[in-house]
Order: sequence, then C-alpha cells, then structure tokens
Amino acid sequence: MSSRSRSALPANRILIGDCLGELAKLPSASIDLVFADPPYNLQLAGDLLRPNNTKVDGVDQDWDRFTSFEHYDTFTRAWLAECKRVLKPNGAIWVIGSYHNIFRLGVALQDLGFWLQNDVIWRKVNPMPNFRGKRFTNAHETLIWAGRDPQSRVTFNYEAVKAGNDDIQMRSDWLFPICSGPERLKDGAGKKAHPTQKPEALLHRILVATTNPGDVVLDPFFGTGTTGAVAKRLGRRFIGIEREKPYAAAAQERIDRVTPLKPADLETLRSKRLEPRVPFGTIVELGILDPGATLTDEKGKFRAEVRADGTLAIADRQGSIHRLGAEVQGKAACNGWTFWHFETDGRRKPIDALREEARKQLGLSTTQPAMLAAE
Repeated sequence: MSSRSRSALPANRILIGDCLGELAKLPSASIDLVFADPPYNLQLAGDLLRPNNTKVDGVDQDWDRFTSFEHYDTFTRAWLAECKRVLKPNGAIWVIGSYHNIFRLGVALQDLGFWLQNDVIWRKVNPMPNFRGKRFTNAHETLIWAGRDPQSRVTFNYEAVKAGNDDIQMRSDWLFPICSGPERLKDGAGKKAHPTQKPEALLHRILVATTNPGDVVLDPFFGTGTTGAVAKRLGRRFIGIEREKPYAAAAQERIDRVTPLKPADLETLRSKRLEPRVPFGTIVELGILDPGATLTDEKGKFRAEVRADGTLAIADRQGSIHRLGAEVQGKAACNGWTFWHFETDGRRKPIDALREEARKQLGLSTTQPAMLAAE
C-alpha cells in the first residue's frame, strides 16, 4: 500500500491505514464528494449506566480519544486540508457530528476556505434516552455541506430531490431512524460491529442529492462501510480509508453483498439549469414558430404577435418574451418561457415546450451545456 503512486486513483477499494497517510497518497483534484464521519471526541470519563445499572454500549474506543481540544483541532485541520486538496474544483464535502465536535468542524471548514452550503439536522426517530436525567435527550446530529471553495459549482440535483419529496422543496431537517435491526452489523459475539454506524437512508439522500452516477465518493473514516455500500448500489465509485482492520473486513464483506441498481434506475430528473440554453429568437429562426404567430397567456387574456427578430409585439409595444410579459402584467420581471403559450391541437402549451425541439434540431443535449444566449 505504501508504494501506491499518487497518480493512481484506487476506486472501489478500502485503504487500510491512518487517514492522513492514505489521503496523502491520493491524487489532487480527483474526488467529487467527501463524506466524513470523524471521531466525535466525546471526552467520556467513565462508563455510562442505565437505571438498572447495566452498561450502555457507547463510544469508548481508542480512536475517539484525544488528549485535548488543541490535539483534536490539529488533527481536524490536517485531514480537512487533505480533503480539500483531493477534491475537484467543483467538489464538495459533507461532515457529520454531535454537539461535542460539530462546531469545531465548522470553524475549521471556514478557516480552511471551504464554502458552507447548508447545515442539516438529522433528527433521530428513535434516539438513545438520557439515562441520568441531567440534560435534554440528544435526539439529533448535525451535518455540514460545503463546497471546496466559494467558486465551486457543487452538484445539487434540486429537481430530483424536490420531486422525490412530493414536489415540495426539501428542508434542512431530515427525519430518519438510527441504524438498528437487520441493517446494524454485528460481530462474532453478537455486539455492534461499530458504535456509530450510520443508516443507509441518510447516505442515500446525500448521494442522490449531491452526486451523479459515476462520481467518486471518498470516506476517510470508513468504519463498516455505509458510504461504500450505498455508493455501489447507486452506481457511484467509492474510496474508503479505515485504520481498524476488523471494521474494514466487515465493510468489505458488506459491500460484496450489494447488488448495483440497473443504470436505467439511476437516471436523475434532469435540472433545467443544466440544459443547453436556447434563445427565443432561435425558435423563430428554425421555423418552429413562424413570424406572425399569436401567443397568449395561459388563460388567453393577453395576446402578442411573434416578430421575425424574435421579439413579441402588442399594439405599439415590442420587446423580448420576458420584458413584454412583465409589462402586460405590471410586474418587474417575468419568465416569458412559462408565461407565453402557443396553441396546438386545441390546447395551450407554454413556449418552453418548444425548446426541446430546438435542441434536437441543433444537436444539443444535456451533456453539452452550450449556451447560445443568456435568458
């Protein structure tokens, strides 16, 4: 492993070793998304007991122990700096944590020049109760989503996420159960294989929303491989880094059992923002709409005539589809593509529907983000 060249990208592999050492071997600008679930630094001083005096199976492993906040912060900034190096210019990172560490992670992200997109609350359906009764039940964890830098145009499949949420914008508070039942991996003794295994539903939403099929997803604290299992099923490539060999072995066995979805099942509702731009004048030039054709609003209240130069005219007023649409409504702005309609087969349809025909004639596709003109 130590001889691996930095120029080689070890996709769909678990790298066993210290995260800083393994990150340093990855090529720069090679990763589309990082999902990081770093140590919480819980600072536990003793065993946590239930009211019946039985011990809670919590996080007390050596990998979660740091000598001081300064020690934890130094470690945090080191691995985040490496993640920034390996991210592509439009890459992004998700980090997750509890109240013990998420605020320190947020400061480090901003100090290192990442650009915060959102913080997201994962509200747990079935949180562990507060056994001592000295504070509120800790029923959530916080995620931070950030671009590599302020210029990063991060992937966000807005339309797909909204459609999957019954055509309502997805909010930043997410309701999922903690990992339990058959999904929870167990060791040979029947105990949790990993104390902080995350639910696959959480990673499913993150990867569908902020990656595309074929993207490379890096998890520098791989644990038992939730990120890898979900990435494989969703047609993404993964790289996992894990220093504990038992965790890595459990992760590999888990991932080997995953069957990837068919490519057709991975198609994401395409974003109009990514479609090649076609100006209204091109619709006229291609003969899809003839000069002199009449356009109306959806209810037929306003009527405008198409001119040969790609403008619209009403009486003595003439202008673009957007400006004239705004004027007739007495508004400051208007999306002319959805306001103006043409008639076909006795039905009114928005002129936006004509752009797809124009793209076909021009040989454009959503994989060719050519911009003919600004809208």
